[in-house]
Amino acid sequence: MTPLALARAAGKLALSKKGFDVKILKLRKISSVCDYFVICSGSVDIHVKAITDAVEDGLRAKGIRPSHREGGGGATWMLLDYFDVVVHVFTEDARRFYALEKLWGDAPIETLD
Repeated sequence: MTPLALARAAGKLALSKKGFDVKILKLRKISSVCDYFVICSGSVDIHVKAITDAVEDGLRAKGIRPSHREGGGGATWMLLDYFDVVVHVFTEDARRFYALEKLWGDAPIETLD
């Protein structure tokens, strides 16, 4: 699976758990951190965990495992690192506070719905 296909699959899995405002930031040409960020929001911390679990479980079913998972119960920001793709799931308040879309403002953005 290409990194872009992985990013889109992660975004669709987030949407399947009612994640919202799902965006893919294309970082390949502007950063060596990774090729893509997938950013989405959940309504509360339990929703953030449910979205993160759905993404991890859905990709694991395809044989794709994250190298790292950050955050846990009560977290307002959870992260799954797939090397070329990093998935960020925030509560709305945490997303506004960390403002990754502004921090990486030069990155082209694809919106999933």
